[in-house]
Amino acid sequence: MSNNELALRYGCNPYQQPARVYREGGLPFEVLNGAPGYINLLDALNSWQLVKELRAVLKLPAAASFKHVSPAGAAVALPLSDTLKRIYDVDDLELSPLATAYARARGADRLSSFGDFAALSDVVDVPTARLLSREVSDGVIAPGFEPEALEILKKKQKGRYILLQVDPNYEPEALEHREVFGVTFEQQHNTILASTDWLQNIPTNLKELPESAQRDLLISLIALKYTQSNSVCFAVDGQCIGIGAGQQSRVHCTRLAASKAAIWFLRQHPRIAELPWKPGIKRQDRVNAVDIYLRDDITPIELEQWQENFTEAPQRLTQEEKQDWLKNLHDVALGSDAFFPFRDSIDCAALYGVKYVAQPGGSLRDDVVIEACNDYGMAMAFTGVRLFHH
Repeated sequence: MSNNELALRYGCNPYQQPARVYREGGLPFEVLNGAPGYINLLDALNSWQLVKELRAVLKLPAAASFKHVSPAGAAVALPLSDTLKRIYDVDDLELSPLATAYARARGADRLSSFGDFAALSDVVDVPTARLLSREVSDGVIAPGFEPEALEILKKKQKGRYILLQVDPNYEPEALEHREVFGVTFEQQHNTILASTDWLQNIPTNLKELPESAQRDLLISLIALKYTQSNSVCFAVDGQCIGIGAGQQSRVHCTRLAASKAAIWFLRQHPRIAELPWKPGIKRQDRVNAVDIYLRDDITPIELEQWQENFTEAPQRLTQEEKQDWLKNLHDVALGSDAFFPFRDSIDCAALYGVKYVAQPGGSLRDDVVIEACNDYGMAMAFTGVRLFHH
């Protein structure tokens, strides 16, 4: 097989054979280990674009955790609090900036990131490799690997872990093509680059966007550029904390993103740190058990199985306790890949600490959405840029 093409075991499903990827002039990546599949490569190539753009715009190491062609999380390298180290399960590790970025990207939504494909903006160092080596993950794409890091990761999954080294200087052709039902689609590659220029048109009463808010809005917008539409993203402290992807209704995107952001913040409740775990409970089983602990719709069977994780059944948080804790979530940034047609998304976002909003604008009801932001004391920027991705 030449470096122009790579044979795959199958396409999206095992019965879709044959399958391959190819490019005249050579593929822009090299397989250093493992055998990537069709969906692995879709995740890898989309996630690489995301972290490359985060790195270029924010000048910080960046990471993404991808599942089924949308990010479960994305982040840049900012210091982690002791609480976040604990809930991300990295408090026993020495973290480099790149490892910190991946800990944030994977840790925000640990249910969704289970079995992810990771993307890293910088050469993979040993601390990042050690973190990756103990997570349930299909593979990683990066511009390079330190020799010791490469050896650590080659041992993962009994030698089957997928390692892709991408050419960081590769740029695709101006026109891109895809085929659907035998029909070829052609469009210009999405080369628009996020910048603070997008955040200058602020029609709300509150005009101020602190640097931290601008950073988080840009993170949310860059993540949305590579998320299946419709999509909405909540971000704070340099990371996405809730992504609502692939919904048909804008408000459903917002509700989904908000629910994930709420779980992220509720995981930081002191009661979580006090859960009486039985010895030997696996890390992912703890993740699943915490999710059940925080859910409202737990069934009797789930409750019975859930209690088996603990030396004694812990007292669950009441709705009032959850609401009181969520009042401490604030200064959250919200990005939307298209305009809000109604104020319902703003009403929802206000319940989950959102203070800053960025969306294209252009709805017939922009005035209603602006009024909603004013009602809650939010600052909203009209970017003028739609970010649909399909």
